[in-house]
Amino acid sequence: MPDTPTPPLSAEAPRVDESLVSYTNVIYALHSLSVLIGLTTFHMVVGMFIWGLPSIVAVIMNYARRSATHGTYLESHFRWQIRTFWFAVLWSMVILAVSVPLVLILIGIPILILGYYALAIWIIYRVARGWLALRDKRAMYV
Repeated sequence: MPDTPTPPLSAEAPRVDESLVSYTNVIYALHSLSVLIGLTTFHMVVGMFIWGLPSIVAVIMNYARRSATHGTYLESHFRWQIRTFWFAVLWSMVILAVSVPLVLILIGIPILILGYYALAIWIIYRVARGWLALRDKRAMYV
């Protein structure tokens, strides 16, 4: 009977502090609140997600506790949330940079509107997908 080596202790998944799971849920809730405010008021989803107080607080919370999640599946959620925010900022700037000069020939406004609608759908998808994966205790790919 061959000896099977035991896996090293570092190969085991580290134990996750339940308070960090709750903390991550709060962050997803804050991002969702920004999206909801953007959907139900005259604000746009993108504007509320980037400039809204709930999302700004959520990103600050991400950076504040990021090191506590190192080596756990929550680390991927923090990375997912931070990248969602910063890529939304980046794509918003790209949409503006492309559409504003085109306003002179009247196609800039539809490009701006369509671009922001597409970005809003992407933001909603990322927040929903991340929160559902957190509920199932799965790591996010990035």
